[in-house]
Amino acid sequence: MQEDLHRLLQETWVDHVNRRDYQGGWDVLPLRCERQHQDAHPILQGYAIQEGEDWINLPALNQSPAMLQCVQFLQCPVKAVRLMRLKAGSHIKPHRDHQLSLEHGEARLHLPIFTGEHIRFRVNGQTVPMSAGELWYINADQEHEVHNIGEQDRINLVIDCGANTWLKNCAGAMS
Repeated sequence: MQEDLHRLLQETWVDHVNRRDYQGGWDVLPLRCERQHQDAHPILQGYAIQEGEDWINLPALNQSPAMLQCVQFLQCPVKAVRLMRLKAGSHIKPHRDHQLSLEHGEARLHLPIFTGEHIRFRVNGQTVPMSAGELWYINADQEHEVHNIGEQDRINLVIDCGANTWLKNCAGAMS
């Protein structure tokens, strides 16, 4: 995945739209979106969490074999997929993503690609010790925040999914 990512670093990333929720640098590269947004601005491609069922891979994902394999492994409805980069010295402030949890039929998965000991990811007051290459379910309906206190950027592959039986059975192993 790191090889895929090195190539994708040359693509156009966009600042995260919720500017009030972070300090420093936090940007996104959309990889999968609803078909209706395939030719839209990357902001619409990267943040569309909707009830739609017509999701498509963008060229960047189709040209990234390791990331594509990860997405194809999931046996649940895959919605938005994006790379999210939290720049060195940046902080995502405590916030909640309303009803983005298994209990509400949605799930957010994180797969760290570039990370390290300098990342403090907390959900509901608990530190989540994500290591590179591990797939984690995050209950984003609970308050969460991330501090990058290091000197290198953190980059996660972030996948929004529909919560089906397969995913619910796997969630314990991912978190």
